[in-house]
Amino acid sequence: MTIPSIALNDGNHIPLLGLGTYKTPADTTAEVVGEAIRLGYRHIDTAALYGNEAGVGRAVRDSGLPRSEFFVTTKVWNTEQGAAKTAAAFEKSMDELGLDTVDLYLIHWPCPGNDLYVDTWRELERIRESGRARSIGVSNFAPEHLERLAQETSIKPVLNQIELHPALQQREIVDYCREHGIEIESWGPLGQGKYPLLEMPEITAAAAAHGKTPAQVVLRWHVQQRFIVFPKSTSPARLAENMDVFDFALSDAEMAAITALESGRRGGPDPREFNA
Repeated sequence: MTIPSIALNDGNHIPLLGLGTYKTPADTTAEVVGEAIRLGYRHIDTAALYGNEAGVGRAVRDSGLPRSEFFVTTKVWNTEQGAAKTAAAFEKSMDELGLDTVDLYLIHWPCPGNDLYVDTWRELERIRESGRARSIGVSNFAPEHLERLAQETSIKPVLNQIELHPALQQREIVDYCREHGIEIESWGPLGQGKYPLLEMPEITAAAAAHGKTPAQVVLRWHVQQRFIVFPKSTSPARLAENMDVFDFALSDAEMAAITALESGRRGGPDPREFNA
């Protein structure tokens, strides 16, 4: 199965759907990612925090496929912000991955109380200019954080990876990013099991109508809005299910019913307050 890609504001392209590896154990990551690659995944999302960059890189290297076929994302963690620390953190991530380049490097959280994200972004700009990160972006940034980057730095983030699912749609952030040519990437797209999303009648009815699972309906709701999405699974059957969302379309009424599930239910921290 071929997963469609979309263009980023720097001219690079990213597959609209990928594999998340948060909480995938380090000792099984290479196997899980390898199976995903066999199924047709080419976009893999990891982070220094996850402790499994080595397994991601091993699976990519062992795939037998050209490096150019993959889109690999990793992130700098909060305690490594600031120019010097970020430079060292990037080198460590590249050593773990065992790759010459990373396709996307992100600031994991803005941590505004630490006031280091602007200096950190300037280091990401230098990394991109070196060619070792093809694209750079951010994660969990609110509009005021993005606006400050726009005023004080030179390169626009290609995307903003934010918590996004039917109960938390963060329209203020989405609208800001779309106005400024920054793509949205959804983390926790299925609600992380923190509320009964997949049992809600608006979703189960659409699943029955299309012969799909509730999870596939929710993932389709994301991609139909051009949200880049990377569900996490370690099950081969679920990996195959998660990518099988490009052969149907939700109706306007179905999209509206799912969108109406907005409740402000946040599963993760508030980026305006999180400074860990």
